[in-house]
Amino acid sequence: MNIILLVGGASPEREVSKLSSASIYEALISLGHDVILIDPAYGADQPENAEQFFSKEDHAKVSARNYVTAVDSKKFDKADLVFIGLHGKYGEDGTIQSLLDLRGVKYTGSGVTPSAVAMDKSLSKVLFQHYDVSTPPWFLVGPGERDYKLIKAKIKKFFGYPCIVKPNDQGSTIGLSVCRGDIEVKEAIETAAKYSDKIIIEEFIRGHEVAVTIIGKEVMPVLEIIPSHNLYDYECKYTDGMSRYEVPAKFPKKVVEHLKHQALLAYNSVGCKSYGRADFRLSEKMVPYCLEMNTLPGMTKLSLVPKMARSAGLSFETLIERIIKSTLG
Repeated sequence: MNIILLVGGASPEREVSKLSSASIYEALISLGHDVILIDPAYGADQPENAEQFFSKEDHAKVSARNYVTAVDSKKFDKADLVFIGLHGKYGEDGTIQSLLDLRGVKYTGSGVTPSAVAMDKSLSKVLFQHYDVSTPPWFLVGPGERDYKLIKAKIKKFFGYPCIVKPNDQGSTIGLSVCRGDIEVKEAIETAAKYSDKIIIEEFIRGHEVAVTIIGKEVMPVLEIIPSHNLYDYECKYTDGMSRYEVPAKFPKKVVEHLKHQALLAYNSVGCKSYGRADFRLSEKMVPYCLEMNTLPGMTKLSLVPKMARSAGLSFETLIERIIKSTLG
């Protein structure tokens, strides 16, 4: 097929997107597809060779304003499919999906509304609750709400310390902090506010870090993450050797089945299609709490989805082909 692979983008997760897209690109080529690379953050000024798309040095000025020009390219006219290798803002929040819908092309991942809902952590948690998906207690700090005395009082009233402070619409734990007491609240909120005008404060669930992938309607084996740090942070996610992984996870059978059921509920609750990854904290009492749905999960060599697929007997190339087939129906 003629496939356009979207690379890079303008979010803080640009470099991760390049790593994911490099792996996807190799798989698509090995599967025999004709692949055109496009970095929407470059607009009309696209690189001439594949290496430049994946280079750490940017080829041109990076801006989300360039997305419209990039998608308006005639290269999309004969595309059978657009494979989205973007992460974070403008890639997972419905922005690129809305532009691709206007072009009338099919693309991997979920549509505009599911993407926007999943990227909005607070809104997705509301839907989780409605569809009986357990999620950690939380409250939202809106734009300009900086009454730290009130915020600290709400933390103590609802769940206490430690707690998680994070941007409402970012991924890869960017801008996330663990607060262990009143003294850390202001700095944590200021850090999160660099990435979003809305901030989530939620209970920290002591226990296990878990992920579950869905492709189409098929649930992959449950994976447990054992990070070097107390939390599966950015460094542990993208630095080789900073985390260990057990897949299938060594939990009791009933716990595994419940995790899979909760993951599928979370996937359906926000209207996901094609594929996605549900992230959980599994408490010390083996109770799962869904943190979020990822509609465009990472595809780097360290990423979780390929590990779960491999545990199910799928090579990376087969995984990519499955995603394509689930997209095209």
